Amino acid sequence: MENKKKVGRPKGQKKTGGRQKGTSSKTTANVRTWLNKLIDDNRQQIENDLKELEPKDRLQMLERFLQYTTPKMSNVKQEIDFNNLSEDNLDLIIDEITKDLKDE
Repeated sequence: MENKKKVGRPKGQKKTGGRQKGTSSKTTANVRTWLNKLIDDNRQQIENDLKELEPKDRLQMLERFLQYTTPKMSNVKQEIDFNNLSEDNLDLIIDEITKDLKDE
């Protein structure tokens, strides 16, 4: 049987060349630059086209645009063990929660 030479770097050896993780390729960067210029150069036409759409379609397009401009919100879960809080801390929490109720 013939010994085959393994291709690539040995397991556990760090990567030594190429792009860093998370860095976009030149092609991706070029396409983004081109798209940004295309949108900038045609901004007025895009606005006119949006105005011609039915309200439902216009909202759908705006929602799609927002996906690329606004970060998505994530749910945040906070658990508080009230048994470990002092009376002063509990009073502060109650005051913060009810402050808008006092203004009414």
